Amino acid sequence: MNSQAPRYATVARLLLLLACLSIPACMRDPFANQALTADDVRDRLHLIEPMGFDDYTAEPAADTTDDKPVQAPSEISVTLAQCRAWAMQNNLDLRVAVVDPAIAQTNVTQEEARFESLFFSNLSYNDTQTPTASNLVGSETNSANGSLGVRVPTRTGGAVTVDFATSRFETDNSFATLNPSFDADLSISLSHELLRNAGLRVNTAPIQIARLSAQSANARTKIEVIRALAAVDRSYWRLYAAQQELDVRLSQHELAKAQLERARRLVEQGNAAEVEIIRAESGVADGLEAIIISENQLRLRQRELKRLLNHPDLPIGGPTLLQPLTPANPVAYDLPADKLVDLAMAGRLELLEIELQMAQDALNIEVARNATLPMAALEYRYTRNGLGSNFSDAFEQDFNENFDAHAIGLRVEVPLGNQSARAALDRALLVRLQRSATSAQREAQVRQEVLDAVDNLQAAWQRVLASRQSAVLTARVLAAEQRQFELGLNTSTDVQDAQTRFADAQASEARALVDYQISQIDLAFATGTILGSAQVRWQPTELIEQD
Repeated sequence: MNSQAPRYATVARLLLLLACLSIPACMRDPFANQALTADDVRDRLHLIEPMGFDDYTAEPAADTTDDKPVQAPSEISVTLAQCRAWAMQNNLDLRVAVVDPAIAQTNVTQEEARFESLFFSNLSYNDTQTPTASNLVGSETNSANGSLGVRVPTRTGGAVTVDFATSRFETDNSFATLNPSFDADLSISLSHELLRNAGLRVNTAPIQIARLSAQSANARTKIEVIRALAAVDRSYWRLYAAQQELDVRLSQHELAKAQLERARRLVEQGNAAEVEIIRAESGVADGLEAIIISENQLRLRQRELKRLLNHPDLPIGGPTLLQPLTPANPVAYDLPADKLVDLAMAGRLELLEIELQMAQDALNIEVARNATLPMAALEYRYTRNGLGSNFSDAFEQDFNENFDAHAIGLRVEVPLGNQSARAALDRALLVRLQRSATSAQREAQVRQEVLDAVDNLQAAWQRVLASRQSAVLTARVLAAEQRQFELGLNTSTDVQDAQTRFADAQASEARALVDYQISQIDLAFATGTILGSAQVRWQPTELIEQD
């Protein structure tokens, strides 16, 4: 056996050389070439570049008072229901939100895996040379050991382990009876916690907490779905209002041009002074500013709705215009505020989320209280031993001979002071206390939101009636001013002022209609629902494994 010593010495030298060569490599930074942490990126984070508008100086604008044909981009008519459907498929906020339930479900699976059985194995080889003071002891030994088994955790705080261990032992001791000798031991062991971490409820509490957390994730995702659909509805009606505003301003511009034609006709007939033409031309020019502002507002609303829809055929910067088809349909409602508050208390998922979190807090308190107990574990092990000159003989003895071994023990650990566990329990109790206060606060907030939404809806309806009456009256005033101008009893300025008031009244009526629609959306959102009669069902994102 001594002839193997030079070979092992050579192997040891090679391993030492390899370790020395690997030291410089271990000292290198593996992320030195990472793009996001490079020096130029750090410099960019500290440097603020100026915006140079001088490079984009435009040529002097041409006269915009003349009507110039502008090629209109293509349009697509959309309904409110169609916008909702596109948002459910493509909205980026929803794409982010629907992943949360899937992530939470993986936590449930992870906690349930705490009680999966475990297969284990171990292999080792030892070659030992030691000086001896007696010929009765071997100076060189080598052994090979191997074991495998299965450990099955229990939901009550214990574990059952079945394992088989075998070894081969060889020595240069001439007095060894079996050389080499083989061991084969078959064992079963039981261990169980008696105080800390003992019991079915404490050990399965993490699974239930993960399930409650998954339900909270579903509640939050449903809230995000409702919020996203409400945002789409609001954006749709804002686009509708912007379109109505532009139509009103274009109509006002047409009225101004018609007034200009009347002024020219009267001046040609000698029934009006030439200054009336200048006044009328001024009214035409004033209307262009309102049109420019309305067109820009319409473009902004177009982009806002496109961003929320995120349709692949409707890029934010694309030329396609969305033409809203669903009209505003103002209907008066007699809303019972108390019933709506009760509906919100039952339907608002923010309150359900608090309830789920309080259930988690109760379990956390139970687990933290159990963690303050001393640790006491009962352990038992039964082994059948086998020994022989070969593996077969040793394995046979495990079943044919009665070489049994029993071991039982009690392991106890008592922390001195136990401040860490008590602090964790105090923290769990305080979190539960804080959550209770948050629940009361959120209930009061929900009640206020519903009552405010009811008042806003009623006020919006009154605005619809008032603005409609104002539009009717200003239309009559405009007609009277136009007749007075035909008779030479007033000026173009008077007519233009009446036209402006009429256009403002029409725009105010359109805004009041849209605000009434949005008030209905806000009331539905306050009660935890969506406006309309169609139900919406969402599904969490599923993980698709890549090949």
